[in-house]
Amino acid sequence: MSLKAVVGSHAVKKNKRSHAFEVREVSVGFADLLAGQRLAGVIVDGDVVVVAIDIHGPGSATLTYRSSDGQLGDRILTSDDLGGISEVSTQRWTFDGDGAAFRLASEARRMKWAHLSDPFAALDTSNIEPYPHQIEAVYNRFLTQKPLRFLLADDPGAGKTIMAGLLIRELMLRGDVARCLVVAPGSLVEQWQDELWDKFSLDFELMSRGAVEASRTGNPFLEKNLLVARVDQLARAEDLTAKVQVSDWDLVIVDEAHKMSAHQYGNELKKTKRFLLGEVLRERARHFLLLTATPHNGKNEDFLAFMTLIDPERFAGRLRDGEVPDVSDVMRRLVKENLTTFDGRRLFPQRHAHSLNFELSEPEDALYQAVTDYVRVGMNRAARMQEEGDKRRGIIVGFALAGLQRRLASSPAAIYHSLRRRTERLKTQADELRHLAATGEPVPVTELPKGVRIADLEDFDFDDYADDELENLEDFV
Repeated sequence: MSLKAVVGSHAVKKNKRSHAFEVREVSVGFADLLAGQRLAGVIVDGDVVVVAIDIHGPGSATLTYRSSDGQLGDRILTSDDLGGISEVSTQRWTFDGDGAAFRLASEARRMKWAHLSDPFAALDTSNIEPYPHQIEAVYNRFLTQKPLRFLLADDPGAGKTIMAGLLIRELMLRGDVARCLVVAPGSLVEQWQDELWDKFSLDFELMSRGAVEASRTGNPFLEKNLLVARVDQLARAEDLTAKVQVSDWDLVIVDEAHKMSAHQYGNELKKTKRFLLGEVLRERARHFLLLTATPHNGKNEDFLAFMTLIDPERFAGRLRDGEVPDVSDVMRRLVKENLTTFDGRRLFPQRHAHSLNFELSEPEDALYQAVTDYVRVGMNRAARMQEEGDKRRGIIVGFALAGLQRRLASSPAAIYHSLRRRTERLKTQADELRHLAATGEPVPVTELPKGVRIADLEDFDFDDYADDELENLEDFV
């Protein structure tokens, strides 16, 4: 006859919790069953405590027991039954496990539930020194909304990136966010990536065409959990927009969200490609946060259309009596004059704007006038092209000239570089045309880079492209 003494691997349920015990084979008889012992295998739905044992002879005995719910019971046991009965040891912890693994697991559990004892857990684990308005936005406005639909429209310099990063970090610590997409202008995506890593240890990847080619499924929006993407890259590429439409995100943050604009013309609402992208992101996100310092362009109808990105049902339709509905529960706007430190001091000195005039030197004035005249004549020519039916060519010329104006405002070196490149390009085109005229070959139609359409140049935002990207695009137009 044998009785198994359970010390570690046998799973025994008590009060709906599971404990692990080790099983040892011990050769015992009925006489070894004592009152107070805990046995498993006597009944099918748990272990029991021995109350008494009445031995009838060498081959049988009556066991009186108390079950886990406190009920008394009895069972006649034979010597063959002893093989299926095991003793549950009261020693539940052997302390022979991997200490490093236990510490890792306990730290993970502590961090998972840290927000229950420390509601500002993200502040303690981030490399930032936040200001009162930043803490108020994240903990009093963002985290109180489930799901989050909010427009943060504080003045430039208020630290909207810090507030967004703090929100991401806090929601991750609370287990509410695993997948996050940040959409920003092209000139800011690397800044977003750097700040999220340096200040919050959040490892975001940059979305690119290379990421699409390297992904196993062809859709990095499904495979990557933390992404930063350029707004125009997504808005202008139909294939990328389609990939976003089949992905789901816990949190989507849009920087410079005013670029996602729509314009009311009479009874018709004209939606830009960026606005259509915003509608897609709104539907694919559980939490949706828009960031901008300029939410209102001066037209109430356009602002109302913009607010449909926050709540399409609440803000849909036309204005009543020209008044914008109350948006204070889904929008916050603080100006620099209202931002203070914890001790009440102004965060920014009071601003006093003055217009300063300065005189251009003769060479600077001559350059300014020459470029202005060149652009004015070219723009008039572009307008005539569109009026005469050659809209495509007119838009291309207008785009190139707008680039020259931007370079002129940048620096003399920038406009010199652009004019030199343009002169070389026009000379090359003139030589090619003379050759075609002499040989009688047809004149080829100017082609745009792959993925760029005429409609893209009509609604082009230079801020979304780096200087080298603009130069490459100018080479085509």
